[in-house]
Amino acid sequence: MSDKLGDFIRAHRERVTPGECGLPVSGRRRTPGLRREELAQLCEVSPTWLTWLEQGRPVSASGKMLARLAEALRLSTAERAYLFKLADKLDPSAEQDTPVESGEEFAAIVAAIAVPAYILDRSWNAVAWNEAAAHLFAGWLSDATADVPKQPNLLRFMFCAPQARKLIVDWNERAKRLVAEFRADCGKHADRDPLADLIVELQRASKDFRQYWQAQDVVEREGGLRRFKHPLHGALRFNQTTFYFARRRDLKLVMLY
Repeated sequence: MSDKLGDFIRAHRERVTPGECGLPVSGRRRTPGLRREELAQLCEVSPTWLTWLEQGRPVSASGKMLARLAEALRLSTAERAYLFKLADKLDPSAEQDTPVESGEEFAAIVAAIAVPAYILDRSWNAVAWNEAAAHLFAGWLSDATADVPKQPNLLRFMFCAPQARKLIVDWNERAKRLVAEFRADCGKHADRDPLADLIVELQRASKDFRQYWQAQDVVEREGGLRRFKHPLHGALRFNQTTFYFARRRDLKLVMLY
């Protein structure tokens, strides 16, 4: 574990009073906030383990353990997310706590954008798109529906639809990079359904996807020039940019302008 994690835990331990946690307060206290022994008691761990964690020693901390720590320290949503980020662990409550917006809200967002725009979930299903995106992505969004489970998937289109190789200029280069970006998006969720099923399906359906996935390449999502050879409008050029939702990191808004 890192020193940054230990410093963060110690700083927040010193901000919480025993009374806030339902612990008795007796006599004078030399340290502000909770003692290590008190926090250890609340988290059901040994004081030695907590001491080592604060000191940045290489101790193991599970997601459930960190969740108890976050609750005992009375961390806010942002502070809790930061704790798990420092520990490089998945928050077991993150998926359950994710707010659920309606499809109408997503549709309203993209409809307000003049340029081609669409929203992808973690599996790269398009959950909403505007008319400009439907016109651009012939064969993917042009005749699609946003109804679950029929949402159009970008990777299925890229690797399984013949139209993709005609529409996307420099298909091989773009396809390889898409898989590397997808792996980065998946992270530790790649072994969970529905992602796991999607990855197996694509490896069976496309030798190109299988080759790129097995290469283990990982890159951050990038913007930049995107070129298309549209069946009706011919050569088209756009700059692409991606925005992530503040409270829904599993969703991203992609715009081409």
